[in-house]
Amino acid sequence: MDLPRDLYARFRVLIHEVAKFGLVGIIAFFITLGGANLLHYGAGLGPLTSVTIATVVATVFAFFGNKLWAFRHRKGSHWGRESVLFFVFNGIGLLIQLGVVAAVHYGLGMDSKLAYNVANIIGIGVATIFRLYCYRRWVFLLEDAPLTEQLEPEKSGT
Repeated sequence: MDLPRDLYARFRVLIHEVAKFGLVGIIAFFITLGGANLLHYGAGLGPLTSVTIATVVATVFAFFGNKLWAFRHRKGSHWGRESVLFFVFNGIGLLIQLGVVAAVHYGLGMDSKLAYNVANIIGIGVATIFRLYCYRRWVFLLEDAPLTEQLEPEKSGT
């Protein structure tokens, strides 16, 4: 009994999707956080405007990274449907992120650079969990087999 190999075989699709999604997400994270700081502290834009612009840029990057790489094997949909759902769920994710930043900045009155960045990171984290679930569940669908079959270990004919 080789438990690690059995677990990997059972969850290999999920492991690869999460790893690729994570790499795209890390790059999008730096685009968002760096862009928001540059726009807010460098260009003097408001905290929510800065987060919104940086997140939109990161979202466009993430769409192509996820569509063309992380979820490339999921061919069960078309560009139009996936694009609309992707950007709808990212819009909701942006609202989650803005809610955290607004609560800290305006609700708690914490407007330091540290508070802004911590709030932004927490918002990104919560929104990322939401996005991953939505991408796998509704956006990047499998063509023929339901997701549960893709996660099952391959059965041998013996």
